[in-house]
Amino acid sequence: MANTPQVRSMTQDNIQERSTNRRPAYQVLLRNGELTRRVEEAYQLLSLCNVCAWHCKADRSAGKEGVCRTGMKARVSSAGPHLGEEDPLRGWRGSGTIFFSGCNLRCQFCQNSDISQLSGGREVEPEELAAMMLDLQDYGCHNINLVSPSHVVPQIIAALLVAAERGLRLPLVYNTGGYDSQEMLHLLDGIVDIYMPDMKYADSDTASRYSKVVNYPEVNQAAVREMHRQVGDLELDSAGVATRGLLVRHLVLPERLAGTEQILRFLAEEISPETYLNLMDQYHPAYRATEYPILDRPTTRDEYRDAVRLAQAVGLNRLDKRQPFLRVVRTG
Repeated sequence: MANTPQVRSMTQDNIQERSTNRRPAYQVLLRNGELTRRVEEAYQLLSLCNVCAWHCKADRSAGKEGVCRTGMKARVSSAGPHLGEEDPLRGWRGSGTIFFSGCNLRCQFCQNSDISQLSGGREVEPEELAAMMLDLQDYGCHNINLVSPSHVVPQIIAALLVAAERGLRLPLVYNTGGYDSQEMLHLLDGIVDIYMPDMKYADSDTASRYSKVVNYPEVNQAAVREMHRQVGDLELDSAGVATRGLLVRHLVLPERLAGTEQILRFLAEEISPETYLNLMDQYHPAYRATEYPILDRPTTRDEYRDAVRLAQAVGLNRLDKRQPFLRVVRTG
């Protein structure tokens, strides 16, 4: 990525970057030495793995793979600017995404199953992962967006330490399926600037059937509470780019399978009515969805509109509007 030309919008040439004076949270921990201690503590959890909510106890420090099919080293599928994320993340220069291979969920309809369910990507040392972060910063991205990070938090913190020492200054986005352990979230307190969890299901049996995971709603709701405690509601700078806070994603499934109403009420009543929410309408059958008749069709327009009306009815009005992105041209 180091030699990738810059991307600039045709209509943004005369716009100066505008931001608050907020610095990424991890810079404070870097200066006082706490970030180094967090790396050591996180790696200790790999020996009897407690990195995600499975607590599978695999000795990943010895190279054994856990439920996530990942051992001691993180595997990266791809890294680059992403113009398809939520408006506050992508801005006009893109969100700097790093896609990690493997996942601690087994969603039978996963639209990225080639990354999450198969043994793709390549193993990287923390120094190489740090270099990816710095390349994304050099490219001009607004943030570092860590996609499916739950099972590789120790490796991420180690890479962050290297990158921060070398001048990384972008906010960190923790882009997760929402099955996160409290142990790791506590280690991430003061490190992550923007949490972006999925809230996939309101019912444990549904989660078990379609994502092969136990106690998902209980774990997920506890994680979202902790994330909001750490960073609060989503904050934007004067250019509309996110600097800190919570952004929740919820994929609307056919036949209200995800328990959309319960999730929306949880957010409005137990987290905050100011929660920034992306109600996603892009469900279509993928991976093994055809094996489940209820999932073997896209979400209808009426089902999605019902979800939007439910969100508004419970008082959630900060909905991502998914504005079309301006055409970009390469320069340089």
